[in-house]
Amino acid sequence: MNAMPSEEMRVGEAAIASPAFPSQRRPWSYLRSAVATPGVRQNLLILSVFWVYVACSNVLYANSMQASIAHIPGQIHVFAPYCTRLLQHALLYPMLLLCVSISWRLGWQPLWKMLPLQLLTAVFFAGLAQPAMGVAEYLYGDMDRMGHIHQAFFGFDRDDLPMWMAATTTFLLTYGFALTLIMGFAFYQRLRDAQLRSAALERALTAANLAALRMQLSPHTLFNLLHTIRGHISWDPAAAQSMVVQLGDLLRRLLTAGERDFSRLDDELQFVRLYLGLQQRRFSDRLTVHVPPQDSTVAAWVPSLILQPLVENAVVHGLANHEGAVTVRVDAVVNDEMLCLRVVNTMAPGKPQGCAGIGLRNVRERLAIQFGDRASFSATSGYDNVWIAEVRLPLLRDGPVAGTGAGT
Repeated sequence: MNAMPSEEMRVGEAAIASPAFPSQRRPWSYLRSAVATPGVRQNLLILSVFWVYVACSNVLYANSMQASIAHIPGQIHVFAPYCTRLLQHALLYPMLLLCVSISWRLGWQPLWKMLPLQLLTAVFFAGLAQPAMGVAEYLYGDMDRMGHIHQAFFGFDRDDLPMWMAATTTFLLTYGFALTLIMGFAFYQRLRDAQLRSAALERALTAANLAALRMQLSPHTLFNLLHTIRGHISWDPAAAQSMVVQLGDLLRRLLTAGERDFSRLDDELQFVRLYLGLQQRRFSDRLTVHVPPQDSTVAAWVPSLILQPLVENAVVHGLANHEGAVTVRVDAVVNDEMLCLRVVNTMAPGKPQGCAGIGLRNVRERLAIQFGDRASFSATSGYDNVWIAEVRLPLLRDGPVAGTGAGT
């Protein structure tokens, strides 16, 4: 009884029967797939154009030199006719492709090992120039020079040495130019790709930095708000429930704004109202806030959560180190196509305030990333014990430009 074929045997037979199996593929299919590769096709085009230029320039040079000595007796056939020279370059073209391909595969690292091989490949190609000329003369049918093919491949006398050296030197330089052209273009492409990757990484890093900066709502502030809500649950459940709803709305707006780079000024001010409203419930006897009403603000777009660090700083530092009342005022003013966002808070008399906190650095970094020199930020103490934080940025009436990642 014949044993049932195993799964491995069936898979192997199917693979061999498949047209994609290497043993069943025709040789020209490999060549077609190789040429279809963008890099190979590009190098082939470059070498072809370069070799056409070399052939034409050599033919023109030889014809001009022949014309210049045509009047000298006995020197009529010093230079081969243009058909023979074109045929010589046609015979050398596939060898050029072969040698450049070998050089490409060899590479240049390590240099001490690969440089001799690269030079050997170049000399091999250049040494074929004179034999190719002999073959071209034979194929062209120059009966006076049919013996040159045998002489070119199997030996030469002392009189042929200058011609060999001249042809080898000329085509050695030509091969060097061809290889430099291919390698230089490949280096340019790698440099361009590296620049594109670097730009993409820079954009990704900028987006990540902006996302991190947008989400810097102090956890300490959230803990204090939750603690305040907890304190209201026992003696004022209705107020506690209202504060939970406000806090939920605040967090929802925070997450929504954190997903985009720009938002409407009305939405930013609504976020400020929610935040300051919760703080007012916590410090009802000390904190007074003034925010522009919704129908009085200009229709504009601003960086998302740009006001949040400023109002948080105003509340925290305004209430610190004293028991007096604090007033926080938020203004939005348009002047000469510039939008000025100002947060002003009162503070304890004689209390020094710096401008190097995390929240204020947050604002500076975001403005620098998104607007560069077109925006500015200042935070300084004013008269009558007030602290003024001011953001000046271009007025965006119709929304941010394309590519900023803003959402509606």
